[in-house]
Amino acid sequence: MELSVVVPVHNEEDNVEPLIGEIRAALEGHYDYEVVYVDDGSTDRTLERLIALSREFRRLRVLHHRRCCGQSTALATGVRASRGTIVATLDGDGQNDPADIPNLYVGLTAREAVPGLAMVAGYRAKRQDTPWRRFSSKLANAVRGALLGDRTPDTGCGLKVFPREVFLRLPYFDHMHRFLPALVQRAGGQVISVEVNHRPRLRGVSKYGTWHRLWVGIIDLCGVMWLQRRAHVPEVEERSAL
Repeated sequence: MELSVVVPVHNEEDNVEPLIGEIRAALEGHYDYEVVYVDDGSTDRTLERLIALSREFRRLRVLHHRRCCGQSTALATGVRASRGTIVATLDGDGQNDPADIPNLYVGLTAREAVPGLAMVAGYRAKRQDTPWRRFSSKLANAVRGALLGDRTPDTGCGLKVFPREVFLRLPYFDHMHRFLPALVQRAGGQVISVEVNHRPRLRGVSKYGTWHRLWVGIIDLCGVMWLQRRAHVPEVEERSAL
């Protein structure tokens, strides 16, 4: 299979059907693909609606966490279960535009343009959020970029495309999804950012508060810096006698 689209969700009952419709419109007839939704312990009707949609849309697979484990764990569950060589991820709140997936996919598969390319990350240059959220995100990206040197203007964008095997080699920890470009670079891969569409949230509510994200972000940032300092990417050549 060419492509797996992995979507972690928690309490997004009103967003699942419209978003799945957009994913189908963007990919149907162009790719051999599957859509893997991971319901992360939702307490509303998200799981019920996903199961009903899977009866009609055979490309849809539904995985369920019995309790909420967080976005990074849900993402890891989806990628590990996926069957595609390439994985595309996007948030389940409808703010990422599935129509951007083909462009990112082409950018990744044309790898000769960037030697060692291992991830194409979305860049929400025109974010459709409140002024405070835009400011806090810009500040967080600037601090993270200065300390990690990951050269990624918008690491928090949920829309990313990468080979499945690359993700499986990364260290797993809670909140790792916020640092995927830095972790890929730590493993020796190259990351490029591509501008993508961003839309206002029309249904449901955000699951993260600014201060919660700030506090856990500081702790995780220190952890990723620790990982970077202890990384070794050897240059290997075989010297066996013929």
